[in-house]
Amino acid sequence: MSSDVTGADSAADLHTTAGKLADLQRRRDEAIHAGSERAVERQHAKGKMTARERVDRLLDPGSFTEFGALARHRAHDFGVAANRPYGDGVVTGHGTIDGRPVCVYSQDFTVFGGSLGEVYGEKIVKVMDFALRVGCPVIGINDGGGARIQEGVVALGLFADIFRRNVLASGVIPQISLIMGPCAGGAVYSPAITDFTLMVDQTSHMFITGPDVIKTVTGEEVSFEELGGAHAHHTRSGVAHYQARDEEDCLEFTRELLSYLPSNNLADPPQAAPPQPASPQAANGQEGADTALAVTGADAELDSLIPDSANQPYDMHEAITHVLDDGEFLEIHAGFAPNIVVGFGRVDGSSVGVVANQPLHLAGCLDIDASEKAARFVRTCDAFNIPVLTFVDVPGFLPGTGQEWGGIIRRGAKLIYAYAEATVPKVTIITRKAYGGAYDVMGSKHLGGDVNLAWPTAQIAVMGAQGAVNILYRRELAEAADPDALRAQRVTEYEDALANPYVAAERGYVDAVIRPAETRPQVLRALRTLRTKRESLPPKKHGNIPL
Repeated sequence: MSSDVTGADSAADLHTTAGKLADLQRRRDEAIHAGSERAVERQHAKGKMTARERVDRLLDPGSFTEFGALARHRAHDFGVAANRPYGDGVVTGHGTIDGRPVCVYSQDFTVFGGSLGEVYGEKIVKVMDFALRVGCPVIGINDGGGARIQEGVVALGLFADIFRRNVLASGVIPQISLIMGPCAGGAVYSPAITDFTLMVDQTSHMFITGPDVIKTVTGEEVSFEELGGAHAHHTRSGVAHYQARDEEDCLEFTRELLSYLPSNNLADPPQAAPPQPASPQAANGQEGADTALAVTGADAELDSLIPDSANQPYDMHEAITHVLDDGEFLEIHAGFAPNIVVGFGRVDGSSVGVVANQPLHLAGCLDIDASEKAARFVRTCDAFNIPVLTFVDVPGFLPGTGQEWGGIIRRGAKLIYAYAEATVPKVTIITRKAYGGAYDVMGSKHLGGDVNLAWPTAQIAVMGAQGAVNILYRRELAEAADPDALRAQRVTEYEDALANPYVAAERGYVDAVIRPAETRPQVLRALRTLRTKRESLPPKKHGNIPL
């Protein structure tokens, strides 16, 4: 769409102030409607908003200030010189979410298919640089066809410029990528570097190489959805942290996610009003006591959470929601590695990151995916000053050749590295099993846990009683007249001697053994005290995490 001024009347008008103002308004209108009506209709027919509609829905009403609305490409080859729409296919600028400043860019699929050219890339780089200077989150809405072929290596260079900004901003300002359409080839690497990647079911796709090329090279037939749809990346690859039902859900999740994150690494997360206790009587009748620290009837429900049988699962979400304010928990990566749960909540109005083994899946064992999922989340919390609250019920690392050959040693070590490196407040609650190396890995005192608590149901040992007895009494069991009876006896002896929290408590590896009902008040006390925690790592350029 050309914006050249034509006609004698228009030329004459430009010599007057009124004419110049009218020309400005015409250009603004042209920028807003850069995509053709037909292209917009096709976008809507797919259940997708336009780039500007997404920005308007994401930001507080009337808060958006646009950068580069009148920017146009300067390429000449392959006939593109005749088509120079304003904005060049991406909407960039800043606004607010819940009154807090954010920067945003939104790719416009209705202009050049959202493909990235030189000016398009420069606009994104500009808004990312601006976000770094002012210290505010940057949200990238992706809906484009990759590099603009007509601009060749220049487009590739701008992709790399964006990647470098992603890296420089990592751990400094929150970066959130919303995939709301195609995102293919080199374009996928910017979202991959950012802190959170959200996808929309059925309408968004990410892949390095598309189905047609895959079929040509390998003979494998796969659909767009199977290869790189939201469900595939949310449950199989782990690329997507959230699978949204539709675009409205994706934008709303983004707003909620930001409510737990600080604007930058030098700021504290937003503070919400602490929940009000149900009644003053909850403070055990103590005049002037803080009712938030009292055990309530809802807290007491945790006393019956752990089954009597160590082999019976339960839902760790129950423990998590009982401890968090108003039971509100924003789970991240819910569909990937469900044997570990991560997400955000609040305690006493302050943001916390939760990491928890999930006995409902693989008995809560740690495997490659769970280790990497949790490690990345712990490091995200540490980067943005969010305390880490860990719930432990882990029988160990998942055994098997698939895990060993897949690199469970180096990849499980990432979780050790993440906890040991983190300097934010770390509070750990052992609810049941904490066996072997997995005990060490899950926020133990030895890795720098600040406050470590255990329920009376905790079993802290090298391994479970059955496995330990089979090793310790192998010869005795082989020679016994009634090996089953002897095994049961030795199991009981082992559990009484070692599979409990009291040996660890005697050595100071846990700071207290508490009633499950006391968990929220104890966590609240710990986090209040730890607000002034100051810890720094030895001076270094950076560590060498086992990637």
